Amino acid sequence: MRFDHLGVATRDVDRFADLFGGLLDVPVAHRERFDGLDVSFLDLGNGYLELLEPTDDAGPVARSLERDGPGIHHVAFETADLAAALDAARAHGVELVDEEPRPGAWGHRVAFLHPESTGGVLVEFVEGE
Repeated sequence: MRFDHLGVATRDVDRFADLFGGLLDVPVAHRERFDGLDVSFLDLGNGYLELLEPTDDAGPVARSLERDGPGIHHVAFETADLAAALDAARAHGVELVDEEPRPGAWGHRVAFLHPESTGGVLVEFVEGE
């Protein structure tokens, strides 16, 4: 497993893509509208900074912004075998947000671990190639 990205919730993805792109001198590697979100990934060379702006008020990122305000939303780790990673999480007593993988950005399969089981950190597993 390796670090994949850090997700940041924002109310203005374009503004912060420009800001962090300029501050860190990194390009936007990918952009898409997905699952009620406007998403931009900035390529850090050893992972990505994912900026998440809700396009509706119903999703988990919108609720997070309402509850906690903008900022770090989750940390993601790439795994070659998402089913095995979920089995390992269960074996360690970790509560899962997603019992089964679901579609994620860039067409990847993803699953989240509940922050109550991971020290307050929302963890995402991303299945890599």
